[in-house]
Amino acid sequence: MITKARKVADYKQLTKELPTLRYVDPERVYINLQSDRCKNYTIDVEKGDKVKLGQIMGERDGGFFKQPIYSTISGEVEGFTKKMHPSGIEVECVIIRNDFNDEYHENITDRPESVIEKMSKKEIVEVIRRTATVGLGGSGFPSYIKLDTDKDIHTVVINAVECEPYLSSDYRLIKDSPDEIFKGLKYIMQAVDAEKGVIAVKKTKTELIEVLEREIERYRNLNIRIAKLDDYYPQGWENETFKNALGIKIPAGTLPMEYGVLGFNVSTTSAIFEALKHNLPITKRHLTVNGDAINFPQNIRVRVGTCVKDLIKLSDGYKKDAKLIDLIVGGPMMGTSMPHDDVVVVPTTTSVLVFESQEFEEEPCVRCGSCIYSCPVEIQPVNIMNAFKRNDKKALEDLEVNKCIECGLCAYVCTSKIHLTDYMRKGKKLLG
Repeated sequence: MITKARKVADYKQLTKELPTLRYVDPERVYINLQSDRCKNYTIDVEKGDKVKLGQIMGERDGGFFKQPIYSTISGEVEGFTKKMHPSGIEVECVIIRNDFNDEYHENITDRPESVIEKMSKKEIVEVIRRTATVGLGGSGFPSYIKLDTDKDIHTVVINAVECEPYLSSDYRLIKDSPDEIFKGLKYIMQAVDAEKGVIAVKKTKTELIEVLEREIERYRNLNIRIAKLDDYYPQGWENETFKNALGIKIPAGTLPMEYGVLGFNVSTTSAIFEALKHNLPITKRHLTVNGDAINFPQNIRVRVGTCVKDLIKLSDGYKKDAKLIDLIVGGPMMGTSMPHDDVVVVPTTTSVLVFESQEFEEEPCVRCGSCIYSCPVEIQPVNIMNAFKRNDKKALEDLEVNKCIECGLCAYVCTSKIHLTDYMRKGKKLLG
């Protein structure tokens, strides 16, 4: 009997127990001027210019929003080049050679808590906009737009589920710096005048829950609780998290703020803390390097703009007995396969996964129904695939391909090894 697939092996044990390596001093960084959300940009520096850490060098244009481009180190502009973006596209980058002085721009100044407590929503939103803080769980959506909602928000949810296999950087971030997460949550609640805060975490992460419970005692003046959720995939999908942490079912295509809820990833919450407390843009981030073809899996705190090939070297390189390598940026279920390791770390880079290649021959669909039973948004991947192959836009629309969250479960459970998630992406792209 075909049943719904809910368990995916996580492969997190080694990296989540090791202390995070602090690698913040690459010789050069490559700051992306474009992204998958921002094709256009202006740049205000040129070769030979000296820049400081946290200095604005230009601006990305995302159409409905604009985003400052920051230097993540101090040093000298060496020129411009093209590099692979984690989304799989080549983008223009500015090259900065590190002077290793970490000379901060004069705008990077600390705010006392007494000042932050008096800030209005408008002031907080402006800081988050100016520091280019975005969703660091992978979405890259500007956080200031979320915070600037005119809806009444009663609950802020911090998503600490981290359900993708192999990833443990959020786990380490909470374990190493829980105060940052709680203060970030406090600032978010202040900005939207929320009554309640919830930190959602898998109930199997007992050590992490102990850390959170100790920290919550220090914030007894705030209405914050820990929601201990069942361990299955994709528990970290925002709508699934809200349903199980709050008992609120949000229909597909509806924004959570319509139900009085806002959700933020753990790393985003930390970035909001850094922005408000230190006026810092996202110059560093925690990420996981893992997989069966890397010699030393670990979590690393890196500068934004670091080249992935440098992180591979830092992890003792590829295993010599691995004949062919598959490199994925992001999780194995929802990440992007890269043609090479000349990829730059951007704020949304959660992980670099390195696997020994395995060849799978796609076989004809046997109509087992596994993909349909397992789909968390209750669409029909196999029928969507067939509609795409027929170039049938009407069928794709009727089959609601745009509801797909690209979680990867359909491909994971397929007995015929069909890359169904790719067909979902192609179907969505065909509809436009």
